[in-house]
Amino acid sequence: MGFEAPRRLVTALHEKYGETAAAEWLGRLPDLAARLPEEAGLTVERVVAPGGRGSLVLLVREADGTPAALKVAPPFTRPALERDALAHWNGWGAVQLRAEAPEDALVLERLHPEVSLRSLPEAKALLEAAGTVRKLWVEPPAGHGFESLAERTARQAGAMRPHGSDATAGELVASALAAREELLPGTSEELLLHGDFRQGKVLAGDRAPWLAVGPDPLVGERAYDLARLVRDRVEDLVASSAGAPTARRRVNKLADSLDVDRERLRGWTLFRAVEAGTRALAAGRRQEAEWLLEFAGWL
Repeated sequence: MGFEAPRRLVTALHEKYGETAAAEWLGRLPDLAARLPEEAGLTVERVVAPGGRGSLVLLVREADGTPAALKVAPPFTRPALERDALAHWNGWGAVQLRAEAPEDALVLERLHPEVSLRSLPEAKALLEAAGTVRKLWVEPPAGHGFESLAERTARQAGAMRPHGSDATAGELVASALAAREELLPGTSEELLLHGDFRQGKVLAGDRAPWLAVGPDPLVGERAYDLARLVRDRVEDLVASSAGAPTARRRVNKLADSLDVDRERLRGWTLFRAVEAGTRALAAGRRQEAEWLLEFAGWL
């Protein structure tokens, strides 16, 4: 099958995982996209574009004609952990695994990739998102290999620290790192988390109205998982004259609707916004970084 890898995927892999790793896998991608569907007994319809930032998604049909999706991911994005999380949820609030797939691929039920919660008005989108994410917060399977909240945020904090002397981000980095140090000792929940939950990760389905996709699973407290959702549509918040009070109200509303402590959600939202902002700075995405850091400053 002839195709060109979606530009969003190419850019994101280079930024997050480095030129060498990204280039090696992208060089193998044409062969994988041709070979893996055949090995899984699937017929390819088309590539989903612009697609995601960590994998290639192909719309396919199974041997009996059932529509499905084949997700082909680099090994360094840990697709096996995504498979384990999806298998544990077994379709409850999340896309369902359809069949065994070779190598680092997943065969998934077909959703509607062009329709995410971002297509809804903001208030409705947040309501549906809250209803979806609460389903995912379950006890992890015994003997799981998922990262802990402490492990993941330690890696993130390590990448943030060099920005501590940055004129733009320095004070916020210090506040975010302090928030992490304060929050971690009080973390008592050990639940399976999506890890990257936001409106764009919830797609329309046929089996259920909305289903989560693309987890980066870990085990920890709900407030960390919810924190990414708080800053959804950050560009709209920054453009609004009431952005700061709206952001603070969103923290309180989401915390109350899901029975999460407001201050813990505020602290993890600060940490995750600054972490994302410093990543954007490092990648040269200055406007995005400015949006995220301004948002973090409101908290």
